[in-house]
Amino acid sequence: MPTQVTAAFGRFTSTLKQFTVAQRTLAIIGLAVLLLGGFAVANWVSKPTMSPLFTSLSATDASAVVDQLTSEGVAYQLSDGGSTVLVPNDKLYAMRLKLAAAGLPANADGGGYSLLDSMGMSTSEFQQQITYQRALEGELAKTVGALQGVDAATVKLAIPQDTVFVATKADPTASVFIRTKAGVTLSTDQVQAIVHLVSAGIEGMKPTDVAVIDSTGKVLSTVGGELTSGSDGQQTGDYEARVSAAVQVLLDQVVGVGKSAVTMNAVLDYDKTQRTSETFTAAPNTPALASSKKSETYTGNGSTATGVLGPDNIAVPSGNSTAGTYASASEDVTNAVDKVTELTTTAPGSVRRQSLAVAIDAKAAAAIDMTQLTAMLSAAAGIDAARGDTIAVQAIQFDTSAAQTAQDALAAADAQSAKDASASLVKQGAIAGVILLVVLSLVVAGARRSRRSRRESLDIGELSRLDRDADPLGIGAGADGLPALPAGMAPVPALPDAVAVKRAEISALADEQPAEVADLLRGWLAAPSGRR
Repeated sequence: MPTQVTAAFGRFTSTLKQFTVAQRTLAIIGLAVLLLGGFAVANWVSKPTMSPLFTSLSATDASAVVDQLTSEGVAYQLSDGGSTVLVPNDKLYAMRLKLAAAGLPANADGGGYSLLDSMGMSTSEFQQQITYQRALEGELAKTVGALQGVDAATVKLAIPQDTVFVATKADPTASVFIRTKAGVTLSTDQVQAIVHLVSAGIEGMKPTDVAVIDSTGKVLSTVGGELTSGSDGQQTGDYEARVSAAVQVLLDQVVGVGKSAVTMNAVLDYDKTQRTSETFTAAPNTPALASSKKSETYTGNGSTATGVLGPDNIAVPSGNSTAGTYASASEDVTNAVDKVTELTTTAPGSVRRQSLAVAIDAKAAAAIDMTQLTAMLSAAAGIDAARGDTIAVQAIQFDTSAAQTAQDALAAADAQSAKDASASLVKQGAIAGVILLVVLSLVVAGARRSRRSRRESLDIGELSRLDRDADPLGIGAGADGLPALPAGMAPVPALPDAVAVKRAEISALADEQPAEVADLLRGWLAAPSGRR
């Protein structure tokens, strides 16, 4: 081993031996943290960046893709419950091409218009119709599945065939199955969007001919139903909540928050009615549409025998002779009359009857005119007396015991939380102080140890060997053969006893490091007599 390496290792060993137990522990912990940090950084740097190879895969396609990647020796990761496969960036496009050549994923596109690409020349008309219908279903399912919150979608179409043997053609219908993501509920607007999307994609389909069902079996839209904002009960509840909220906001500004209560009960009309009415009006001085006149006139120019039959059928002549005249006239007029035909269809959801009950705290209502307040609330809630609506506004004494109890409980909870926070802060401060004292003690002990063990090296130059007979200093020799001291110099003090010096050092060591000395003595006492 080279001398420099040996010297460096010796210096490191000697420095390490001068450390206390606490310093050695801290050094080991720091070295371990440094090694772990370096390992984590190296692992993170060497880890490849992953990108999605395919997303929204079925279980069958995901299994086939994973098997293919394993056979190719490509690292992969699964996410989104196994529906997304991630591979390194440098393998992304190459693996897409290889998997596409292998026909994977098989149903990644869910059918769609790609089914029409595999149709041959000998395909029958029935197969063409069924394939085209499957293509429509696949395209609609992919579009619906792209909506936010939708995990998977399936669309089934019922399209009647064109035939000349029926006079009336049935309308096409569709059923849509929706599986939402975990914790997601489709809103009414999203359901209506799905209904309109499907109905607009099929020729002759109406929005009322689409049924939407979710994975829990809940019917979101029915065939033949109206596209309302929800079921009858839900729409009624929404109306009551909306009116109650408007009235409550008004009362909070008038009497104060928490000093009033509002209850709304509404009956909505969900019957769909249709009425046809015709109205005829004629404006004055309006010329007739059509007019026809007919007149007849007759004038006689001969005489006729006139008289009265007498007894025995003997005519009694009157002796007079007259000429007859006949005249007849008729007129048919068709007047201009305005005709208005009105077809009125009443949509379901109109208000049939509603009632409003308002309770106000007696203390807050003392300075309020109840008549004016009732009129104001009637206008805010849309109360119509002719329709049978009712409103009741009463000033009563509110029971505030529950509110006071809740307020006291909240105050106690806040006080307890503040107390717990203070105790936790004190505890953390005490722990931090103890740790700080321990660290300071270790630092001070290490500093003292380093001061005691510190040695200063002095360069005294090269020493020459003294010969017994030589007198390099020119001071001569004494009777004992040693060089004699020059005149006027004080004698050199005698050296202390070596045993006394050792005892003093042991005593000082025992005073400074009693624990180590005690451990050393116990070790000597416990060791066999032959090894002492």
